[in-house]
Amino acid sequence: MAAVLSPIEASKQLAAYTAVDTHVLPEHKLIGIGSGSTVPYVVDRIVAQGPAVNRDRVFLATGFQSQQLIVHAGLRLGDIEQFPELDVTIDGADEVDADLNCIKGGGACHLREKVLAEAAKTFVVVADYRKNSQLLGTNYAPGVPIEVSPFAMTSLLRNLAALPLPPVAVLRMARAKAGPVVTDNGNFVVDAVFPDGEMRDPVALLHKIKLLTGVVEVGLFCGIVKAAYFGNQDGSVTVKKEGGEVSTIAAAP
Repeated sequence: MAAVLSPIEASKQLAAYTAVDTHVLPEHKLIGIGSGSTVPYVVDRIVAQGPAVNRDRVFLATGFQSQQLIVHAGLRLGDIEQFPELDVTIDGADEVDADLNCIKGGGACHLREKVLAEAAKTFVVVADYRKNSQLLGTNYAPGVPIEVSPFAMTSLLRNLAALPLPPVAVLRMARAKAGPVVTDNGNFVVDAVFPDGEMRDPVALLHKIKLLTGVVEVGLFCGIVKAAYFGNQDGSVTVKKEGGEVSTIAAAP
């Protein structure tokens, strides 16, 4: 007997299923899989497309979670060095604004997530209603994740503090070990909470941070999302598309 999903989980499932049905078509053979609580539903829906469709496909992972989902689903795991151009990548997000700019990196995978996002002809995000906002920084309190070389961490914090509108920036610490979070790439993560004035132009802020010495990648994804699917509390799904189109899919009866 199938487990009964809560309304929010049912909405996440509907959002993920709709994104896959719309954007992962039979002719798509190279597919990036991201991270987040909605991504297992993405993989479930892809598996449901059947072995005949998935037999010739290759799936690329942004991190440990997505790698395990791909392997456990019996799908073929590939590497970006082998397949640098993808048909579509579906990922989660920590927050998405009205222009489809995103904050990502809550799971410290934003370098690999951005590589797979930029490698794809179509990049789609799937999340729940808490990630849907008009302005970045409204719903996601921890700030902008910045992956930084450990050697440059102290100087980066000093350079961030010297900006005209400095953020409140802290080194992200691990919860189950003594010491900082270490990314899959062996780097540290600094979380920087910027004032609203900076968040109103995330493209300019992205460029400003990337120029700081020691920065490996910034968790601001600007100008690359084609569509975002949000599961709502009432079981419906809000769809935001490139160009400003917004629509709603009703909850399943």
